[in-house]
Amino acid sequence: MTYGIKIDHRGDDRSNPDIVETPPHTLINSINIQRDATDEHSESLQQVAMITARFNRLPASRYMWQLIALLSLCGFFEIYEIALTSTLSPGLIRAGVFNADAKGLFGLTDQASFAAATFLGLFIGTSSFAAVADRFGRRAILLGSLVWYVAATLVMAAQSTAVGVDLWRFIAGLGVGVQLVTIDSYIAEWVPKDRRGKAFAINYGLMYLAVPVAALLSWLLLPRAPFGISGWRDAAAFPLCATAVAWWVYRFLPESPRWLLQQGHVDAAERLVSKLEWRVRQEIGGELPPVLPVKVAETPGSSGFGEIFRPPYLRRTWMLLALNIFQALGFYGFSNWVPALLTSQGVSFVKSLQYSFVIAIVYPLTPLLCSFIADRIERKWQIVIGAAGTALFGLLFSQQSAAAELVLFGSLVTISNIVLSYSYHAYQTELYPTRIRARAVGFVYSFSRLATIVSGFAIAIALRDFGTTGVFVFIASCMPVVVVAVGAFGPRTRGLTLEESSQ
Repeated sequence: MTYGIKIDHRGDDRSNPDIVETPPHTLINSINIQRDATDEHSESLQQVAMITARFNRLPASRYMWQLIALLSLCGFFEIYEIALTSTLSPGLIRAGVFNADAKGLFGLTDQASFAAATFLGLFIGTSSFAAVADRFGRRAILLGSLVWYVAATLVMAAQSTAVGVDLWRFIAGLGVGVQLVTIDSYIAEWVPKDRRGKAFAINYGLMYLAVPVAALLSWLLLPRAPFGISGWRDAAAFPLCATAVAWWVYRFLPESPRWLLQQGHVDAAERLVSKLEWRVRQEIGGELPPVLPVKVAETPGSSGFGEIFRPPYLRRTWMLLALNIFQALGFYGFSNWVPALLTSQGVSFVKSLQYSFVIAIVYPLTPLLCSFIADRIERKWQIVIGAAGTALFGLLFSQQSAAAELVLFGSLVTISNIVLSYSYHAYQTELYPTRIRARAVGFVYSFSRLATIVSGFAIAIALRDFGTTGVFVFIASCMPVVVVAVGAFGPRTRGLTLEESSQ
């Protein structure tokens, strides 16, 4: 049986409701839902489809970009945490907390153990707790993970042994592990289909400001002891600033309308979308674009974890697992080891931090510049281009010794990594429906954390036994897997609504 939803576009506020019974000659659009259920259930599906259609037609607004900026501030501190993995270790060695040689866990360096503790915490946090964002909402989980991370990081900054630092680094990783997955889901669910790539690029451009901040603070603080306190402690305690961000999230960040609909909170979603329509109409000073028919509509309700291993998601899950595992080996293999790789090339400790800072500036600039083309090129091909560039420029980096060439090819590796990163973060959120988006993305993304643990030990061994060239041969050998997996098996998502791309 077919039911029509009649939508009049003469107004969208509550004083002029947009759901009215209209004669045929005034009907602008209709949304048809095929159903075989009770009348009450059908009416609920009609209302969900109508709200989704109204939300989908909203153009990118100033308010939406403000929300992206707030989400980016949250993600800033997770990126800072990851960036600090490479830059903090030399300071811990200078302070005598870490050993410079292979006396850490499993006979490897303390730097490798520190990286492993970081990403083990992120792996467990992402794989075990991402599903709670599907159950309890994006906003609550984002806020809770941010508070957890700040508290654990401050305790870590007070430690004086390698074991204590690694333990609290692991605990901080548990809290922040789910954060980036939640942010990715938030953005995908808020942004119109024709601005999704740009939104992710800008989001990552703002978050990656944490990389030069981490490099700058390490450069300024690690060789010193301000007020008699070892500089690494000040750098590690910097995330205390995130408490202000947590307060802004609590006060100003709304829940995802799509999540509200999926959980059956139709009235709450209706109020939120009505408020958004009013905001956008005030901003543009005119009427909103027409509501387009819903080609694919999600039905409210929950789903089990096993859905990601059934068609049509099984093939996507395997493809994303390959992508996450092998891109992480290359991405973090380089970014977490820049100072050590530079030092192995004959660069001094202080100079290596300076060069790392110069290379780190590329992190925020790359996605901000790519935002102009992010929605013009199919997402999967941006991933392929980034992976190929990482392999090529990484091998060239390993052959350099002069400062200018090291910075040039290090920057090119970084550019390739960032194109790969923001593209695949957007891409994997588009391939699953709202009911399982966070848990599915959390599952596949957690394997990038696990792979980073492996890469820390693998690169430590490669650097010890084969030098910088051996490291980049290892990195370059991982990237063809990404190219083949995504290029051959990844579906297209450009220009599709989330409801369309996730089916």
